[in-house]
This record gives sequence, structure tokens and C-alpha cells, in this order.
Amino acid sequence: MLVSGHGVASGSASDSPYPAGTIAMQIPAFQAQGLDLSPFFPGTLNIDFPGCRWELQQPDYSFPLLHWTDLHPPETFSFWRISLRHGAGERAVAGLIYYPHPETKERHFQSPSRLEVLAPFLPGLTLGDGLELEVNPEQLHLVPVSRLRARLLEFLKFRVLAAQETFFEMDLAACRTWLSGQWPEASVLSDAELQSTLEQARELYTESRLLG
Repeated sequence: MLVSGHGVASGSASDSPYPAGTIAMQIPAFQAQGLDLSPFFPGTLNIDFPGCRWELQQPDYSFPLLHWTDLHPPETFSFWRISLRHGAGERAVAGLIYYPHPETKERHFQSPSRLEVLAPFLPGLTLGDGLELEVNPEQLHLVPVSRLRARLLEFLKFRVLAAQETFFEMDLAACRTWLSGQWPEASVLSDAELQSTLEQARELYTESRLLG
């Protein structure tokens, strides 16, 4: 689903320190490194996948610590080639996932459920529209975090009800090992996601909660 962004990439935000837009400012720097962004609109499409996050690996292009402005330190960028389509029957166009690495950013962070995409200008796009993406599954994988957490909670229910607080004597690493044999789907959850699910199971299913 297409959602609004910070307005910094295109320069549309009134309080942006980059009135021309960051993409327009970065084009010469990427061009000098061998990546031509001129076929794309100088702004990003913000596409959200609620309840999910993306695992990104093996980028098609990567630029460590690129200096493109004097307003903050250099940033690392990665790009992945994709195709996208707006509406059934429309022609797919080539695009790029644009990923400024958050560890080198100072502001304007994105939700893990969201992708920033560079594409040619697509007339008729409005917020809330759906877009079809074609990606290489060896590089990009969508993790349905909310659905996995809900299923894991259901899987844990009777085990926690039976064991109560003794179930939580395992540390996170031991719990992962146990789940790898019992419910391996949980392996794609991050430590934070798994820990949050365990805390929710503790709140929902232990006696202190049930009696209180």
C-alpha cells in the first residue's frame, strides 16, 4: 500500500533541510560511482506492508559511506533491482529499492514494514493504492511478523499453562533451540520479536495473570 513519507527524498517537506530533495542531490554522487538514477522520478514511493518486515540481502549495488552533503557525515546505501506494477493490466516498469542504511543515518528513519522505491513517474498514483512488486526471493524476503507472532502465541498457550513460570526459566538462546525442533517457523523472528512474544505469553497464560 502506498503511504506518505517524510517528504525529504523529493524535497516536498516544508521543513526539509534539502529543498531540492535528497534524491536529486545524490544523483551525481551515485552517477560517479556507476549507478545512473536519471530514469527514475527524483523521489521515493513509500510502500508499506502492515504487520510485516523485509529481510534484505545481497544488494545489486552498495555504496559504503558515500559523501553527498556537507550537512551530515557520509551514509551507506544499498539498492535492489525490482519490477513494479500499478493496477491490473498495467505494464510493469523497472525500479530500485532505495535503502539508506539506518546505522549511518541521523534522522528520517523508516518503519521495518516499509520499502522506499525509486521508479519512473507513474501517473494516477494516490495514497492507499496497491502496487505489485516482483523481487528476487534470494535477495528479498517478506516476513509476516504479526501472523507468526499470533501463531506462536497459540502454539505456546497450553505449554505455558501446563508449565507456568518454569517454562520461562529458559533463556532466549535455549528457547530458540527448543523452538527449532518444536516450531521452526519461529526461526525468522528477531530476538526482539521473539522476546516480546514470550513476554506476551507470560502475561496471558501464567496463573498470576489468570487469577488477577
